[in-house]
Amino acid sequence: MAEDENEKAYRWEGDYERTWEAIKEDEAGSLQATVDDIIQRAKRKRLADRPVNVRLGMMRHLFLVVDMSQAMEIQDLKPDRLSSTIKLLEKFIDEYFDQNPISQIGVLTTSNMRAEKLTDLGGNPKRHILALKGCKDKPCVKEPSLQNAIELAVSTLRHMPGHASREILIIMGSLTTCDPGNIHNTIKLLQDMNIRCSVIGLAAEVRICRKICEDTNGTYSVVLDETHFTELLMEHTTPPPATANTEPSTIKMGFPQHVLNTEKDKQEQPSLCMCHLDSNTKQLSTVGYFCPQCRSKYCELPIECKVCGLTLVSAPHLARSFHHLFPLDEFVEVQRSNFSNQHSLFCQACQSHLTDENVFQCPKCDNIYCLDCELFIHDSLHSCPGCASSRPKQS
Repeated sequence: MAEDENEKAYRWEGDYERTWEAIKEDEAGSLQATVDDIIQRAKRKRLADRPVNVRLGMMRHLFLVVDMSQAMEIQDLKPDRLSSTIKLLEKFIDEYFDQNPISQIGVLTTSNMRAEKLTDLGGNPKRHILALKGCKDKPCVKEPSLQNAIELAVSTLRHMPGHASREILIIMGSLTTCDPGNIHNTIKLLQDMNIRCSVIGLAAEVRICRKICEDTNGTYSVVLDETHFTELLMEHTTPPPATANTEPSTIKMGFPQHVLNTEKDKQEQPSLCMCHLDSNTKQLSTVGYFCPQCRSKYCELPIECKVCGLTLVSAPHLARSFHHLFPLDEFVEVQRSNFSNQHSLFCQACQSHLTDENVFQCPKCDNIYCLDCELFIHDSLHSCPGCASSRPKQS
């Protein structure tokens, strides 16, 4: 009995020793190469753990909520939390639209116990990034209000079609929230509207944030450093699984052409686009996308026509979304010693000499890849270069 107690009391020592066995110094005496390898293999494990044969919410409507309270001036992230968050969100928005070309994003901020809409839902990443950069010059004031920010997002998301994915992602730096009412009523509203709410905390875990995420099937994480912050953001670029009460629907889409009048063709008079009718920046132009059903003009795609309700996208947008429905097969990890020409193996993608003991082989074309290229292929490329360049086998 005493031996069992001692074993339980010092079980952590075994894990500690195994950790040091895995970490090895390189020729220069640095541990960075081993640490990077552990991180990359953890990323690959997350890719392997992604669920398959799950219905996904491909058409996403996501509101980003950025905390701009006094807590965002803390300098645990350099140069401070707000600057670091804006920098990483710029990368996130570009990656989000690259992975989800038929989806939309809107940006909200919360400070001084209020919430403000920076940009409405739209598919133009430059507009959202430009609005975020403008936040660097704004002061961080008092406390945020989760309830006001969520209800402002819900006021727009509630009008989105039932077959679309409705999401809110909150970047929370404060440990407190100042709300005008009962936030549990707001959580119930999120559940009724089928809106998924996720939170990334920059300080420590907050109980109400955990409850919001659990009750709405979202995710809640607290960052460790800037690298971990980036990874947590990029996890939200993958479409979430559709909930059971998501409405299945046949979606009617329009594919408008971009009209650009030349000097010889000036029959079309300058007009306002429907995107900016309610904004402060109203510019007349003859360039834009015209709805094939009602001829309303828009300056960006994808978007839902405000006049006839037709979803307007481009054909490349739709084609690039298919990789989520048909993900690339996982590569097989094999030992380099299994190959007869192990001393002259090269990565099919980067053409570098393979020196690691474990390499990755495509199950279809049998080409070999290094770990970095394997991660890039599954994260960004979504197609095997070897399969794309090889001829189909003759039956």
